[in-house]
Amino acid sequence: MKKLWMVLFAVIAVLMVCMTALAADPEPFKTQVEAAANNPTVLSYGKLAAGFGFAIAAGLGALGQGRIAASAVEGAARNPGAAGRIQIIMIIGLALIESLVLFTLVVVFSKV
Repeated sequence: MKKLWMVLFAVIAVLMVCMTALAADPEPFKTQVEAAANNPTVLSYGKLAAGFGFAIAAGLGALGQGRIAASAVEGAARNPGAAGRIQIIMIIGLALIESLVLFTLVVVFSKV
């Protein structure tokens, strides 16, 4: 499990470093012709990075929702009297996770 977390951390670190390269303004260092020739490449990589970012957010959101549902079912099985409170807390947690994924989707469409 630790190896999986290390690989995930490395992938996220690489993506964060690449995002700063895409955010840099190349205009002061290039002529107008060079900047116009490079613009489609930057836009296509920006769309690719946005797609990867949303895929990561959706995947991790789905993993979080699965863990919440599994824990809620286990908690209700252990203590049936508290099943109502567990269900309410589970629904709030699922709504918060889903809202984070939807915010990521809004960011992706605003950058594309």
